[in-house]
Amino acid sequence: MPTSAIDAKDAAAIQAATTGVAVCDRSHWGRIRVSDDDRLRFLHNQSTNDFQSLKPGQGCDTVMVSSTARTIDLVSAYILEDAVLLLTSPSRRQSLFQWLDRYIFYADKVQLTDVTDETSTFSLIGAKSDAIVEKLGAAEIIGKPYGNHLQIDGVIVAVGSGLAEPGYTLILPTSEKAQLWQQILELGAVELSDRAWDMLRILQGRPAPDAELTDDYNPLEVGLWQTISFNKGCYIGQETIARLNTYKGVKQYLWGIRLNAPVEVGSIITVGDEKVGKLTSYTETANGHFGLGYIRSKTGGVGLKVKIGETEGEVVEIPFVSHEYPQ
Repeated sequence: MPTSAIDAKDAAAIQAATTGVAVCDRSHWGRIRVSDDDRLRFLHNQSTNDFQSLKPGQGCDTVMVSSTARTIDLVSAYILEDAVLLLTSPSRRQSLFQWLDRYIFYADKVQLTDVTDETSTFSLIGAKSDAIVEKLGAAEIIGKPYGNHLQIDGVIVAVGSGLAEPGYTLILPTSEKAQLWQQILELGAVELSDRAWDMLRILQGRPAPDAELTDDYNPLEVGLWQTISFNKGCYIGQETIARLNTYKGVKQYLWGIRLNAPVEVGSIITVGDEKVGKLTSYTETANGHFGLGYIRSKTGGVGLKVKIGETEGEVVEIPFVSHEYPQ
């Protein structure tokens, strides 16, 4: 469904996430704990990133893909001393748990636990989030690489907001949720609603399941290069991804589209009389109309003028993804 006109509260929160600091309650996202001796090898074999090179206190984003490299979900993973904690999209929590469970074989030492109901997740988003993290007692995480994390009084504080803006992800026991939320608001963060999060994720190009992450697309088309290891060896979907990379075979890319009027998600994108792609997400913002869509790579990129029905649009970059082949 299209995200409708922005209200003043959402506009203020998005402004805070861009220039100050906002906090978003992401507790409805899924959290799966992967434990036992084979946990890193198992996750290494099930997704696109290199888990076996990671140590406790580190983390990464990774994409769960099908055997033909079609996208299932974009997942954040945090390596703890005795487990790996996966943060999944809300709509993928149960299906991913079942999918992972299906690949645990008799001799594998891997345990899966859905810890969503007993934990909560907040995202601190924006340039001034460092000040709040410092006041929460986690100053030593400031400036560390993406995914790095530490625990303060049972609260995991990880580098990365979940969007392209700087920030942090906090994972905590649900029993601590109300108190910590109030503390963060008192420290100056502005509450970012789920609707405002969705507007921001569209503006920044963070792909979502059932929109940009579907059976129709692979991680290279999405532009999730940072989640893919090309030298880690075999994993589900690896052959297809390696072939696309080696032969520069990516036929379409995800782009942002600045629009002059509302449009319907799922609409065909055209250049002249030619169908060149499909719109996957749409939002109305304080600065106008904006969408995400896949466009055939040979058609062009930034600056390309397109039409969706009678609505005119221009292709723009989105900061969450990249269309550069890694050097």
